[in-house]
Amino acid sequence: MTSKEFVFYRHILDKTQKETAQILGVSLKAVNSYEQGWRNIPPHIERQILFLLAQKVDVQKNEEPCWICRDCPPEKRESCPSWEFQCGDICWFICGTKCQGFPKESWGEKIEICKSCSFFKSFMDKVNGLKRE
Repeated sequence: MTSKEFVFYRHILDKTQKETAQILGVSLKAVNSYEQGWRNIPPHIERQILFLLAQKVDVQKNEEPCWICRDCPPEKRESCPSWEFQCGDICWFICGTKCQGFPKESWGEKIEICKSCSFFKSFMDKVNGLKRE
């Protein structure tokens, strides 16, 4: 996540820097540093921001879960935590998913793969659409 994206998403969430710091459990100085680009945004902060955005856009209104949209074969989906816990609307949030056949080492590595996925891109289109409303 870039500093510009962080600022954009904070505005979509309609939060001040101080409120954002409280929600994320970081200092106001950290939020300011993320926005100025002085500090990289850690994966756990990016993950929290995306989760909050998912709540804002109500991702559960997706017509179909990820395993249907991605046409995952039964043996793959049945070993995937998204299917096991029935959270195919926020698969990008769940570590250990098997989108490329095996779980990734970290959420940071996983989200980089998710960013090229049409399912995740559809979610981000909804997020970006909030600003225009």
